[in-house]
Parts: sequence; structure tokens; C-alpha cells
Amino acid sequence: MSRYTETYDRWKNDRTGFWAEAAQAMDWVKPWDKVYDRVADLDRWYVGAECNTCWNAIDRHVKSGHGERTAIIYDSAMTGAKAHFSYDETLDQVARLAASLQDLGVQKGDRVILYMPMIPQALFGMLACARIGAIHSVVFGGFAPTELATRISDAKPKVILTASCGIEPGRIIAYKPLVDEAIALSDHKPDKVVLYQRPEVSADMGANDLDWTMLVDTQKRHADCVTVQATDPLYILYTSGTTGQPKGVVRDNGGHMVALRWSMENIYDIKPGEVFWSASDVGWVVGHSYICYAPLLAGATTIVFEGKPVGTPDAGTFWRVISEYKVAALFTAPTAFRAIKKEDPDGKLIGKYDLSSFRTLFLAGERADPDTVKWAEHHLKVPVIDHWWQTETGWAIAANPVGLGKLPVKHGSPTVAMPGYEIHVLDEGGHEVPAGQLGAICVKLPLPPSCLPTLWNADERFRSSYLSHFPGYYETADAGFIDVDGYLYIMARTDDIINVAGHRLSTGGMEEILASHPSVAECAVLGIADEVKGQLPLGLIVLKAGVNTAPALIEKECVKLVREKIGAVAALKTVITIKRLPKTRSGKILRATMRKIADREAFKTPATIDDPAILDEITEAMKAHGIGG
Repeated sequence: MSRYTETYDRWKNDRTGFWAEAAQAMDWVKPWDKVYDRVADLDRWYVGAECNTCWNAIDRHVKSGHGERTAIIYDSAMTGAKAHFSYDETLDQVARLAASLQDLGVQKGDRVILYMPMIPQALFGMLACARIGAIHSVVFGGFAPTELATRISDAKPKVILTASCGIEPGRIIAYKPLVDEAIALSDHKPDKVVLYQRPEVSADMGANDLDWTMLVDTQKRHADCVTVQATDPLYILYTSGTTGQPKGVVRDNGGHMVALRWSMENIYDIKPGEVFWSASDVGWVVGHSYICYAPLLAGATTIVFEGKPVGTPDAGTFWRVISEYKVAALFTAPTAFRAIKKEDPDGKLIGKYDLSSFRTLFLAGERADPDTVKWAEHHLKVPVIDHWWQTETGWAIAANPVGLGKLPVKHGSPTVAMPGYEIHVLDEGGHEVPAGQLGAICVKLPLPPSCLPTLWNADERFRSSYLSHFPGYYETADAGFIDVDGYLYIMARTDDIINVAGHRLSTGGMEEILASHPSVAECAVLGIADEVKGQLPLGLIVLKAGVNTAPALIEKECVKLVREKIGAVAALKTVITIKRLPKTRSGKILRATMRKIADREAFKTPATIDDPAILDEITEAMKAHGIGG
């Protein structure tokens, strides 16, 4: 019997009391003056409280006598390297690194950027920053120097933590040249770069570069935890795929640790000492919340996995990790399971491994299509739980809370709102729509603990981006509906963000890059359906008059340009030259119609189109590239 309804009602009836009770699970240097308050017209949780996130993630467990418990398991399917770090050993690594950062002049409130592969040092770096009250900003290692440079310019870090390389199937990516180029491009220059040398690549060290291992191994001091305000920033995470001025989501200390700790017990049903695996990357919000912080706050064991669901070496990699480390719950993106399903459609590799420890599979990052969910249910014989959240929230808006007792599953739905979130589906005028009707999904203010209190140095941009369109609500920018049973369904984005393998990318950002090509007059980027990655970007370009270069050559140059500016994560592989873009008479590009053509969906020619014949031309151009038809 699920306790969900009782728990949700308890929150609705006493919203601050609910979060005051949840906060008792954490250690506080000083209790709060107010559980919740509005400060400068923005939400603030645990106002007046003082704390330290690193203390609650590591020291608290050591002090309680659990120092020998495994905190971090490292498994690289790329190199074969494996390691276990107890809470004692993690504390030693983190406290030494934190002391070294202090020796370099990093103080409370300073920023530190991490540009790291999936190795334990990435977690050590994040936790070391939290320990001394510094604000970390992790940048995904797949981003190109221009993207890293914009984040350096915005965050203005005192130090950059990086490694000599990242490893992808079939290639090694040297990080140091990318970091050097990014610093050269940025208008802010960090004091030092601390670099972890990996065996696969040895990076040349410059005058401002320091060796990570040497720094930590020779450090005689353990940094103490620095007390911060609960409302002080813990980290900045820039939304992926942005160009120009990046959007830095801020996460506070107090509300973040309370909500994540609550979620581990009540959503994921993970107890202290159990192994929780989030197969993501520290560069994304899932990696922040559920590789680094939440498992450790709960006293559990987390896995840092360097590899892919297929090809490292085969589609049985996930089952090997679950079996070897007795994983209780796995959290990954539906993309991973679509890839596994494609390589091993009959699930034959599953039978090679002992999965008796495995209780639950959680999916998030994009819509979990029913076919993939059913495939996983059939072959794994465990509950498959879709849940929905965002970089901005840091934890689930809607989920099936296994720790409270699982609710019935409805395929295609991430189930119901979690305590703290009052979800409404609104029409353009801000009015509630009937059950089953599509609309804009919004959350009534205030947002619960852990959600972004603002954007980095951009309060007004925060208000205009999230709060202005529907006064009194947070606009998620997702569209969907709630059925008669209160189950939520996420159907589409309401803006130009597409979801490629769980990574949110801006088509507008890609269009900006395509438009910068000297031969391109106009362009559009669509997110089209892909069996494995969920969506892939498709570029359509219109060439300037008088251009004599072969279109195929320009198309290749455009693909290369996006890769250089955003990185391989953009996954733009196809650009098609067309004569003109379909538009309304007012000049609006008909992206939705073109997307339907690419996805072979039925569509009606919009009444406002300026020239209906162009849709036939685009259909033929796409068919020539094996798209649509």
C-alpha cells in the first residue's frame, strides 16, 4: 500500500512544517530563523541557517562510525581500471585537495570550474569546493573550447580543475589543449590550472599549471569544513547547448541537501550502505544530484562509471556492473536502453549475470517511450520507473515514489507530483485546462527546496525566463496533460530545446552557428525522432545568392562548424540545402510542420503559409537524404 497520498497531503496541509521535518535528517551548524521566506521577491529556504554540504555528505558518516563503508566505486569500461574508496579515504582525498585549493587562494564564495572525465577525482573536486565554501561549476568534457570559454568568462573562476584526457570509444580526447584554448578565448584568466595526469595521455604543463597528484600527496593539512549560509550557492550549472551569454542555474546549500536526502529514501528507496548507480556524467545535473551528492548524503555507495551502454565491450556492460557491485537501483536515460535493445533485442546478455540484488530501474532525461519501458520490464523483471525533472529543479518534479510504496505504472507517464510541487496545466491565457487536454506544464510558486533560487548574476533574467509568462507559476517550458487520475504526461517542449540522448540542446543555438557560415542566408534546426537517441538535430540551410560552392561541401562545413562551436554532444550529422524555408505570411518559420515531414507524421498545410509548394520541395529534399517520405 502506497503512502504517497498521505505524504503529499501532509505537505499540502503544512508546507513549511513538512520541509522542517525533512531537514532534521541533516546536521546544521545553526538552525534556521525561517524555513521559507521571500528575499528580494525570490524564494529562499532555511533562511538564517548555517551548514556545510561536504560535512553532511562525508564527515557526518565518518563521525557516526561508518568510515569503512564504501563511498565511491570507480569502474572504467574504457581502460579496465577499478577502485573502491571508503568514506574515510574519500574524506582524506577531499580534505587534502580542499586544503590545496585554500593554499592557492580559493576562499568562500570563489568559483572553481571543473572540466573532468568520469573519474573519482571529479567527485573529489566538487566535494572539496563544497568543503571550503567555494562555488563549483562543472562543465561537461564534451564541450568545445568556445563553450568552455563562455562559462569561464561568466563564472570567473580562480582555479580550473581538469585532467589530461577523456576517453571515448575508439578515441582519446586530450583535455589540456582544449582548456588552454578556452582560457585564451575567455576574457577572464584563472590564477591556476590543477591537472590530474591520466596514464593514457601525459599533458604538457605550463607556468600556471599544477600537478593534481603531487599537490594532494604532498599536502600535510586537512581543510576543515567552512560554515556557509544555507542560502549561499553550492554550485553553478550552465544549461547545455547555449551560445552567447550562458544561463547559469544556481543551486543553494541547505535546500539542496534536504531535498536530495529526502528523495533517496522516498523516491529511490535507497538505504545507507546500499549501492546506487546513476549512469550519467558529472557534467549534467543528474551527475551532480545522483552521482555525487544524493547517494553520499544518504550514506549509500555511488558508482563513477566511465563507459557506454553498448560497445564497451558489448550490450551487457550494464548487467556486468550491476552484478559485480550488487547494485540495488540504476538510474539512466531511456536512450541507453534503446541502444541496448537495438544491440541485444532478445535480452540474451542479461541471462549471463546475477542480478539478484537489483530492485528498480529509474529512467529520466527525456520521455521514456512505452516500447522501451515494456522491453525493460519484460527482460529485467523489476519495476521500471519513469520520472521527470529538470536541470533547474535538481530532483524529480513528478515520479513514482518507490520508497513510499510504488503506485500503479501507466506507460508514458512519469506518474504524479512529488511533495513540494503543485503542478498545473495552463492554456496560453494562464487558465487551468481540463483533464486530458494539452497545455503548458507549470508549477505553482513557491518551488520546493533544491530548485534554482535564481540564475548566476542574473535575477532579472531568471524572472523573465521562468516566472513572467504565467504570474504565480514557474514555467517548465514543457507541454503535456494530466489525466483524470492525476497522472502527468510530458509530450513536448514548448521552446526550442531538443533532447538528444538525455542532453538538452538548443536548436536556436545551433541555428546561430549555421547562420554564421558565410554561404548561408537562412537556416532552421529541427529535433527529429531517432530510435536510439530520442531526438537528433537536423539542419536545413538556404544558400546566399551567387554562391558557387557545391552544396554538399557547404553542408559538411556546417556540420563541422557546429561540432567545433558546441562539441560532439550536439550530434548534428545531417545538414540539407533547400531553396527556401516555409514561412507564415508574417515571417514565422514553420518548424513544427517540417518536423512532422521528417518524422513521417500526418500534417495539414497551415492556412497561413506563404507558398504551399515549398513543403513538397522540402519533402523531396529530405527523402534524398533518407529522411521522411
